[in-house]
Amino acid sequence: MKKVTWILVAGSILSVALAVLAFGLRAPDGPDPAESARVVRRDIGSVVKATGVVKPRIGAQVRVGSRASGVVAHLHVRIGDAVEKGQLLAELDDREPAARRDQAQAALASARAELDFAVTDLARKRALSASRVIAVEELDLAERAHAVSRQRAAEASANLALARTQLGFTRTTAPISGVVAAISIQEGETVSAGLAAPTFLTLVDLERLEVWAYVDETDIGRIQAGQSAHFTVDTYPDEPFESTVRAVYPQPEIRDNVVNYVTVLDFEAPPGRILRPEMTATVSIAIDRHPNVLAVPRGAIRREPSGTFVYRRSHEQIVKQAVGCGARDDNYWEIVEGLREGDTVVVGRVDSAVGQPK
Repeated sequence: MKKVTWILVAGSILSVALAVLAFGLRAPDGPDPAESARVVRRDIGSVVKATGVVKPRIGAQVRVGSRASGVVAHLHVRIGDAVEKGQLLAELDDREPAARRDQAQAALASARAELDFAVTDLARKRALSASRVIAVEELDLAERAHAVSRQRAAEASANLALARTQLGFTRTTAPISGVVAAISIQEGETVSAGLAAPTFLTLVDLERLEVWAYVDETDIGRIQAGQSAHFTVDTYPDEPFESTVRAVYPQPEIRDNVVNYVTVLDFEAPPGRILRPEMTATVSIAIDRHPNVLAVPRGAIRREPSGTFVYRRSHEQIVKQAVGCGARDDNYWEIVEGLREGDTVVVGRVDSAVGQPK
């Protein structure tokens, strides 16, 4: 009896399994669903993609040095500090140049005293010569002494100006506003100014940056100044920065046997977004831009010898619709005739024989 019961149970389970399998394999009553997309208006344009690097503009990165030699007495900034143009950055020991300045001041005072005496003596000799009290030779000597004293005073004044300038070289100030990017000296170190001024530190103006996009030689012929572009950096991957092509450098750069040309992009970073030199940028340069045109995804466009067409949904049916195409980019194709804004088209495989999606 138990054996018969188990046979009946097993038969029931097998019947249910066969029914489920048959239901799963049975063809659906209606057409399979297919991915759809609406005809919308959007901007279309082909783009040239390239990898770039954020660089300082010319004059935005300055290596600051000293024209004087001496011991670094004070260093007033650290790496990362923001500085303003004219701000004091470092000072050298100024005792020796200050002494030379004082010496030049004393020499100038002595020269001016001699000049005052020569002026007075010349005026007296001229009066005596007019009265024929002294010989002409004495007047000539007074004229000569006055001229020499005047030149000595001018030389002493120039020496004082030089001494003051050299004293000023002991104070290093910021030539631009920016951020301290590197420091190569410390307090107490001795610097020697020779033919090349020793570098104290490097300043970078983070508000004056540009992007160098390395465009492949196959695409560089389509790039020209004034084209719009955008780029992203890893720091802000979801925020494209708008930019404009400013120039294409004529000299190539060869990387891994690939010829690239540097395309310079100008941009203005939005408030609160700070970019830094040597950041990697993913660049897209717009070519042949077509604004506000009817467009469909590229997967909706189909071709046959008689022309281009799409499958359009109409009242729960799928119909074949001939279309005229215009510009295209990586994702969309412009529709110039055959569809209206708001129409729905099928994206993906469609059985053209029956007009139903597979």
